[in-house]
Amino acid sequence: MTIDQLWAVSALILAPFVGSFIGLLTLRLPAERPWAMSRSACDACGRQLGLIDLFPLFSFLALRGRCRTCRAAIPWRYPLLESGCLLIAAWSAFAFSGEWVAVTALFGWALLLIATIDAEHLWLPDRLTLPFGALGMIATLVIGEAPVWTPFVGAAVGYGGLALIAWLYKRVRGFDGLGGGDPRLLGAIGAWVGWQGLPSVLIWSCVAGLSVAIAQAIVRRRFAAGQQLPFGTFLAVGAWLTWLWGPLHALLH
Repeated sequence: MTIDQLWAVSALILAPFVGSFIGLLTLRLPAERPWAMSRSACDACGRQLGLIDLFPLFSFLALRGRCRTCRAAIPWRYPLLESGCLLIAAWSAFAFSGEWVAVTALFGWALLLIATIDAEHLWLPDRLTLPFGALGMIATLVIGEAPVWTPFVGAAVGYGGLALIAWLYKRVRGFDGLGGGDPRLLGAIGAWVGWQGLPSVLIWSCVAGLSVAIAQAIVRRRFAAGQQLPFGTFLAVGAWLTWLWGPLHALLH
C-alpha cells in the first residue's frame, strides 16, 4: 500500500466514527449537555451503551434501528451523519491525494457539523466556528503553498465583508437580516479558501439558499413571510464546492 492509499483508507475507516461523534454533538451542544467525558446512553431507558450499540452503521443495521433493551427507536440522524461522513471521505479521496485527503475530509466533516446545527437550530456557536477558522489557518500555513498572510487576509475579508453587509441591512431595514454567527463563519471559511474564494462561496451559498426557498414555496404554494433560513448551512455548501472546484472565475477560464 502506498502512502497516498494509506491516507485515503485511513479517512474512509475513520469517517463513520466521526459521523457518530457529530451525531452526538448535534444533540448535546444545543441542549447544553456534557459531551466530552460522559458515557453514551439510550435517551429512552438510560442504559449505558456498549460496543455492540456504538459501532457506526453496523450497530444500527444489526439492531434494526432500535435499542436492544427498551426497543426505543434509534434516531436516524446517526446512520445518516455516519453515511454523510463516509461520502465526504470518499469524495475527498477521489478529488485529492496524499495528506490533502485527510485535510479535505476534516474540512468537510467540520462543515457538516456546523451546517447540521445551524439547519436545526439557526445557531452558529463560536465554540465551533472559531476553532474551525484556526484549523484552517494551521492547515494553510503547514501544508498549503499559499503566502503566509493568505489565511489571515481571508479571515479578515470574510468576517468584515459580511459584518458590513449585516450592518447596512439593519440600518436600511431596521432589523437584523443575518445572524451574528454568519460573519464569523465566513471569516473562518476565508481562512481555508483565501479571500479569492470568498465570492464563489457567497455565490454558491445564494444559489443553494434560493433553491431551498423556491422548493419550499412550490411545496407550500406560497412564500412564508418572515421565514428564517439557515444561511450558515448554505455557507457550508458554498465552502465545500469552492474548496473542491476552486473559485468560479478560475473555472470559467
